[in-house]
Amino acid sequence: MTARPRLGHMRKIRLFAGAAVLFTAAILVGTSGTSSAAPCDIYASGGTPCVAAHSTTRALFDAYNGPLYQVRRSSDNATRDIGLLSAGGSADAAAQDSFCAGTTCLITIIYDQTGRRNHLTQAPPGGFNGPAPGGFDNLANAAAAPITIGGRKAYGVFVAPGTGYRNNATSGIATGSAPQGVYMVAAGGHVNSGCCFDYGNAETNSRDTGNGHMGAVYFGTLCWFGGVVAGQCVGSGPWVMADLENGLFAGANGTNTNNTGRNSPFVTGMIKMNSTSYAIKDANANSGGLKTDYSGPLPTTSGYTPLHLEGAIILGIGGDNSNSSAGTFYEGVMTAGFPSDATENAVQANIVAAGYSQSAGGTRTGPIVSGLNTAKCVDNNNGAATPGNKVQMWDCNGFAAAQSWTVNSDGTIAINGGCLDITGNRSANGTLIEWWPCNGGGNQQWQAVNGQLVNPASGKCLDDPARNTTNGTQLVLWDCNGGPNQQWRLP
Repeated sequence: MTARPRLGHMRKIRLFAGAAVLFTAAILVGTSGTSSAAPCDIYASGGTPCVAAHSTTRALFDAYNGPLYQVRRSSDNATRDIGLLSAGGSADAAAQDSFCAGTTCLITIIYDQTGRRNHLTQAPPGGFNGPAPGGFDNLANAAAAPITIGGRKAYGVFVAPGTGYRNNATSGIATGSAPQGVYMVAAGGHVNSGCCFDYGNAETNSRDTGNGHMGAVYFGTLCWFGGVVAGQCVGSGPWVMADLENGLFAGANGTNTNNTGRNSPFVTGMIKMNSTSYAIKDANANSGGLKTDYSGPLPTTSGYTPLHLEGAIILGIGGDNSNSSAGTFYEGVMTAGFPSDATENAVQANIVAAGYSQSAGGTRTGPIVSGLNTAKCVDNNNGAATPGNKVQMWDCNGFAAAQSWTVNSDGTIAINGGCLDITGNRSANGTLIEWWPCNGGGNQQWQAVNGQLVNPASGKCLDDPARNTTNGTQLVLWDCNGGPNQQWRLP
């Protein structure tokens, strides 16, 4: 039976909703009439200040002018802090490029911008060991995830399986059942089903200490509760979920048909929780608003109500140092307090305005060369503008019509008036790659990730099947594995 609310109560709801709209507008406009408020300034205005703020791409406070991250080069083990082009601005990627020229650099520290020194460093061993000496996790290749933000070059944190960052001795991070909010911006096309591409609150001993001892936002294709079937995990993902330890919760008690996944090139994932409830939201980080996947009570399984947060911070791994995940992280924060919907909406608007893009410099035209055999190129058979024409391996022959591909800033790769297309918008391994008139579909979107060409809609890669570079071998879609037959040099 549902009780009918009294009129006075309805008026209060309407007044509160109106106040939320005005609050959002005030944050976006600000006292100076601008829309430049950075995420942590927005959270502070909402009464839920950032207690951790990490990004390799931009400042998360308007006044921040310190380092974003530190890199270490392999040639001499020297280190350099990478800062900003200006206070409140984007990363100085040119400083990294200059320092790392001719060698490889790793990201050694991701600095906390709040002043609480909640910096992220190489994750230590825990319930699982990492592949680095001493059981530590690997550090990320600093150049593996180039993007642009606001038209300027920057780099994300490329998490391959075995990579992870952590801080087990933090300041101000929620513990017990204290309220908190968490968001991250991640690459929609760089995902897998390994555990667990997380950012947020975890155990301080790097081990599984029981249900409810985590509060982290997850993004990937791992479906914890019962498999990818109707009524449990909807579609093929990837999904934004809440990692509360011993479960990736799509909502409610784990399963939630409203959580349908998000496969845009850049994804915003948000969670928040207090002593009785939690919420999950996702969005396209390039456009539009947040979608609420779930907002309601905490799971009823023992240990989750209330939560038992411990206050460590993780990135790219699970609370027990599970480190088989893949993903790319660009920015994220953790708050003290339970952010309002109005605050979160304003943060999403700021993320959209930041202007994340796959492009490293507008459109580029030329051959796409195989990383397996540099004498071979991606070829549109006979340069034919025929729907269904096969896209194949062929001897590189310069800028002939069949090999002169245009890599566009909207994610499409075009030639002869059409686009590189996944046949039938399918996602099964082995699906053939073809030429098709450009139509803006998800099966014509590609993202360059660490040398691979990833289709964000499927999370799979452009692949030379069986490493066969024989002329005429038709390219296919396949699970991303980093192999040389999935490496491509773009123009």
